[in-house]
Amino acid sequence: MSNGDVFGSLRCDCGSQLKRALSTLDVEQGWIIYLRQEGRGIGLASKIDAYVLQEAGLDTFAANRMLGYSDDERDYSDAARMLSVLEISSIRLMSANPAKAAALRSAGVQVTELVPCVGIGTPFNREYLEAKAARMCRDTTWHRRGAEPKTAATQI
Repeated sequence: MSNGDVFGSLRCDCGSQLKRALSTLDVEQGWIIYLRQEGRGIGLASKIDAYVLQEAGLDTFAANRMLGYSDDERDYSDAARMLSVLEISSIRLMSANPAKAAALRSAGVQVTELVPCVGIGTPFNREYLEAKAARMCRDTTWHRRGAEPKTAATQI
């Protein structure tokens, strides 16, 4: 996440997703579990290499594969352990990623609901969002800059 939320990259939607999750906490109770998994788990240095390949015309997934990574290298076991330490066994998960919910369920977390957390689309991240929707079975609806979040829950 750090590329979009800390460094302000316009190529992804993670910064706007984090802002939506934080605004949700103003209204509802919940937790944000922040995992350092830049570039779907490939790390910041590799993400920069992937950006170079994207400039040459590859989408984010093809660039990652060219670097020897799978489409998604993330591991959610640390999130499951954090929830366990907090004695939280059941969550509403705020995410656009059904694979994240499945991974948490496999780790013993009861995910009662997957609440969409769709990032804000811009001209800079449109291709990324379209590739993510096509390759990762994500919700293809993305919100224009300034759109308000529609639902709330726990963000991981």
